[in-house]
Amino acid sequence: MPRTEGGDIVDATNITEQWARIIDRLHTEVGDVEYRTWLRQMTLVGAEGDEVTVHLPTRFLRDWVSARYGARITALWQAEEAAIRRCELRVGGPVAQVVNGVASHIAGPDIAEPESLPATIAAPEDRSEPKFELTAALDARFTFDGFVVGKPNEFAYACAERVAQQPSAHGFNPLFLYGGVGLGKTHLMHAIAWELTKRNETPGQAPIAFTYMSAEKFMYRFIAAIRSHSTMEFKEQLRNVDVLMIDDLQFLIGKDNTQEEFFHTFNYLVEAGKQIVVSSDKSPSDLTLEDRLKTRLGCGMVADLHTTTYELRLSILETKAARAGGVVPVKVLEYLAHKITSNVRELEGALNRLLAHANLFGRAITLESTHEVLHDLLKAHDRRVSIDEIQKKVAEYYGIRVSDMSSARRARQVARPRQVAMYLAKQLTSRSLPEIGKKFGNRDHTTVMHAVSRVKELMERDGTFAEDVDLLRRLLES
Repeated sequence: MPRTEGGDIVDATNITEQWARIIDRLHTEVGDVEYRTWLRQMTLVGAEGDEVTVHLPTRFLRDWVSARYGARITALWQAEEAAIRRCELRVGGPVAQVVNGVASHIAGPDIAEPESLPATIAAPEDRSEPKFELTAALDARFTFDGFVVGKPNEFAYACAERVAQQPSAHGFNPLFLYGGVGLGKTHLMHAIAWELTKRNETPGQAPIAFTYMSAEKFMYRFIAAIRSHSTMEFKEQLRNVDVLMIDDLQFLIGKDNTQEEFFHTFNYLVEAGKQIVVSSDKSPSDLTLEDRLKTRLGCGMVADLHTTTYELRLSILETKAARAGGVVPVKVLEYLAHKITSNVRELEGALNRLLAHANLFGRAITLESTHEVLHDLLKAHDRRVSIDEIQKKVAEYYGIRVSDMSSARRARQVARPRQVAMYLAKQLTSRSLPEIGKKFGNRDHTTVMHAVSRVKELMERDGTFAEDVDLLRRLLES
């Protein structure tokens, strides 16, 4: 039998019976839902000296149980067995080999936690009762460090960072993030979750229970709870978190019963001082939701993510390319930033395709290869171009006045850009040569023909000039 340092004998045959009584007492004290959520995954390992060891499956769960129930568990042990002075909570799996009701070893090694962490602690499996896994995997790329900040998103970024550092901070509850597809809403929500995860793994910090899920998953879990007659368990699980994050709230439009449940959960958590973070494609006032819910959603901090600017898109591309270790010419990055303006997700996807193609075939990335690899994507962004737009873009590129396009000036610094503009007008519009000549100061169609021929000749002889013309063409098509 194990002995304490003072010589007292811990009765090994009674350890499991004592543990069973302690578990029953805890169950009664904390209630059914809280017990199933936090405590039922505890596994008794055994006793050595005056210490009992209990396993929990993850560091987060161990820290949570230790902070909130550690002292009570120790007190219950001492009430059962005076020789026991301490209950050690460790990270480890269930013990397979047991002798006389006590594990044959004290503890196993810490188990490795997954790189893509679940965003909440779920109730352990129980085949006799419903189980609600309110989880969503966190993308390891979506951290605050991986978020490129610019004018269109800097306010939303600052708000998200504040909430991650100080959940339930005054004026930031709820935090409502909104913006179009691919502008960074989900990235910021994952970033908050990752910061909370890091905090939970920091010694001395009180654990924070958080849940991140989509509104769609919220609805499906709620329906499952109704069907299994377990709505109370579902509600209590959600209401035991410190931070609740719901993505794509617009999905609840038209789902009246789910809206009702979300409203009550929202009220309960806010009144309890818990943090709520919500994202949507529209502002609260523009969502077709119940007025009372819209009012509630708009009472905290509302932060929008605007459509990206050219400067932000270029910065994102430069950052992603550098992190990927790829060599991408500046002109290609500039072209993509001009061409793909719909959302960041599509922009990053285009860059990833270019880098993958270059790696697979060992070819350098050029404007020409970019057009070949991304022809389907770029075609979707094609639009009709006017001669006025061509003149403006070319004049801007070469640093001359738009009026020089139709003037009689023959200086080379003016004549060459004018010829380029005529060439592009022939390539990008359906206008006839006389119509093009008319837009360039009523010049004859033969002048336009000469300009087109001259530009072609120079492009064949001068690679830099050819790149300039090609870039202008692609910018105009964007």
